[in-house]
Amino acid sequence: MNAVNDNEREQLETALQQEQDNPDKLYEKALLLIDQQENTEALELLDRYISIKRRDSAALYARAVTNLSMSNYRKAGCDLLKTIVLDPGFMQAYKHLGFVQFTLGKEESALKTLKKALEIDPRYAGIYCVLGDAYLDLGEVDKAKEAFEKALELEPDHAEPHCKIAMYYLSRGDMKGLKKEYEILKTLDAAMAEQIGSLFF
Repeated sequence: MNAVNDNEREQLETALQQEQDNPDKLYEKALLLIDQQENTEALELLDRYISIKRRDSAALYARAVTNLSMSNYRKAGCDLLKTIVLDPGFMQAYKHLGFVQFTLGKEESALKTLKKALEIDPRYAGIYCVLGDAYLDLGEVDKAKEAFEKALELEPDHAEPHCKIAMYYLSRGDMKGLKKEYEILKTLDAAMAEQIGSLFF
């Protein structure tokens, strides 16, 4: 933790001692704690904040992502559904909801969620990444490849689509394709490239 965060945290704690249910300070401190990966305490503050402001889609999304990082998939899913109801254009919420449904083995629901998201914004690359994962899990490899390639087309300079297509190549035993993505990831996501390299090259 750096000195700036320490100072900010102290100020927020002082403010909350004086005014325990100040929603702005609760939310601010929760985000700071999420940033510092202190998820349990962040959840407590988000719970308090949401009990005051039940229809805040950003806070519901923040709580969902925090629950996701703690593998509380069902709780995350409930908050993501609420987020989408309150803010039907919240693309990251669709992406995460699709991921949660897919992780819980509800592939058909995941596909429905992700396709609905693409009706809203067909250029959101993250949706294609999760969609590809769902298709791969269902054994629909051509559709998976198509989804990953669309993500790559939309975001050629982002690591996530390259990671996904690398995993696709690995699942197909295509070491040439994997090697190509490994070389690209060395620049975009060195840690992921190192992981792939140490396992396969």
